[in-house]
Amino acid sequence: MLPVIQNIIYASDFEPGARPAFRRAVSLCRQYDATITFLHVIEPPNRSAENMIGNILEPGEKARLLNEGLSHLREKMERRIQRFYDSELDENEKLKPGQVEMRVEQGVPWRVITTVAAGLPDSVIVMGTRTHSRLGQLMGSTATKIIGSADCPVMVVPL
Repeated sequence: MLPVIQNIIYASDFEPGARPAFRRAVSLCRQYDATITFLHVIEPPNRSAENMIGNILEPGEKARLLNEGLSHLREKMERRIQRFYDSELDENEKLKPGQVEMRVEQGVPWRVITTVAAGLPDSVIVMGTRTHSRLGQLMGSTATKIIGSADCPVMVVPL
């Protein structure tokens, strides 16, 4: 039986050079008429940083700045998608409205990515990886942890 793919979780860290992974996600999306969840995970600040922020900012100001930051990230996602469309796709190749959902979550990246994937039926995770050490480590620690813990297929694209 051929696999069914309804949801593609494209995990991005916004680092330069991530376009090959997004290209694969769009290709799968078109092939399976699926939906892409463009997911960016923000790691929470450590306790010391959280305390410092709490001492400097009033609670309302902290919440306002967080909301502004999340809004800025969503705009950045939209710009990236639009640049990709403009430079790589013909008009007839573009995805349908609503076929790309943008999500910004907070937590440990590999845990959030696998949790999001587990909550969406017939999912596949698409992400890029870079070499992170002089010893020639094949994949980053986030990709390695996702491969070891995800309940769905994972496509890791070298960047």
